[in-house]
Amino acid sequence: MEALPRGIRLALDLGSARIGVAACDREGLLAYPVETVPARPDPLPEIRRLVTEYEPVAVIIGLPLDLAGRDGPAAQAVRVRAGEIAGALSPVPVFLADERLTTATAAGRLRAAGRTVRTGRAVIDQAAAVAILEGVLDAERGGRATFERVATGAQEEET
Repeated sequence: MEALPRGIRLALDLGSARIGVAACDREGLLAYPVETVPARPDPLPEIRRLVTEYEPVAVIIGLPLDLAGRDGPAAQAVRVRAGEIAGALSPVPVFLADERLTTATAAGRLRAAGRTVRTGRAVIDQAAAVAILEGVLDAERGGRATFERVATGAQEEET
């Protein structure tokens, strides 16, 4: 298992309409929402801008595995997009992390805060990115973190 580098990390919750973005502090203690990026027509310039602004040591993309932990059509689509993002952000490493139920968690948090999903669609994407990053940080602290590095070019995938 490859450990994620210490320092600021960005997390992306890739959606077909929007991409939620979250970041954490240098110590990896606190994840917080950053913004929501439109997924169309091309989100790469905005993602590159955020990487330049935040200077993360890694970018983490949520991988929507099915409840049994397997790739379905959504996970396969994210893998393709993650490869494109990794190529565009090189040499910043890009990792995939399990994101099962993060959108549901984010929606529950919004409801608890008195916001509806309908009025908070852009916010829910950011909250889902925060949930992805919190899951990664918690797993690291518990010593059970597994991440999949996204290959760029001739680079091989690592776990």
